[in-house]
Amino acid sequence: MSFQPIVPFGGYSGWAFLNRTKDAQFETFQNSQDIKRDVDYFKENISKITSAEDLVADRQLRKVALGAFGLGDDINNIFFIQKVLSDGTTDPDALANKLADKRYLEFSKAFGFGDFDTANTQLSTFGEEISERYMELQFEIAIGNQDENLRLAMNLDRELEAIASKETSDNGRWYNVMGNTAVRSALETALGLPSSLGALDLDQQLGEFRDKTSRYFNGGEVSQFSDPEVRSELVRLFLVRSEIAAGSTTTSSASNALALLTGAV
Repeated sequence: MSFQPIVPFGGYSGWAFLNRTKDAQFETFQNSQDIKRDVDYFKENISKITSAEDLVADRQLRKVALGAFGLGDDINNIFFIQKVLSDGTTDPDALANKLADKRYLEFSKAFGFGDFDTANTQLSTFGEEISERYMELQFEIAIGNQDENLRLAMNLDRELEAIASKETSDNGRWYNVMGNTAVRSALETALGLPSSLGALDLDQQLGEFRDKTSRYFNGGEVSQFSDPEVRSELVRLFLVRSEIAAGSTTTSSASNALALLTGAV
């Protein structure tokens, strides 16, 4: 029997309940039969893989590899995925560098098939690291099957922490946020920004994001979201505004963000 998370209610109250019970629920989830089978197989066999061709030839390995980066919908796009992996990321003309969805860039970089003589699959910690990512994202999907906004909140919290901690400029962090379609849409909801913002010049968009962020938080930079308390307030805003939007319209930034996460758009 597949894992069924307990999400008795939505909104910020549901988020608070999820945070209180997440550790216990995640432990149950990672010990479920399906997840254990996927993860155990990946850990046992990934070190045997030395090329992109080898990886895409094994559906079970491919499932975990793609699922760890939120790319599970590409499970049957074998030649496309092989090209993303074999091209690597160091060449500006590599396929992953040309794709708007930067999850492919992260995916290719993590495996390192096109970047190094010896792929990262040979590292002793690689199987464990990818398996952890896979379980985390699959847990979010399971939560989303119960409440889509809670899944989006989990994604926002996780991705924004990573972006905020990047070693880059303030503008660079904002460009990372603006280039991450799911995070951007959730952030637009939280800050009360229209989705039409994307039609403006890039510098104008950046100015709008900074201005709105500074109204709600201590300044307009992404780096402040490395603080869990600041991210918690942002998530609260997202969930509250999502509930308001759901009460007034059938199409919201939140549902758009979910579509972006699941590859429906």
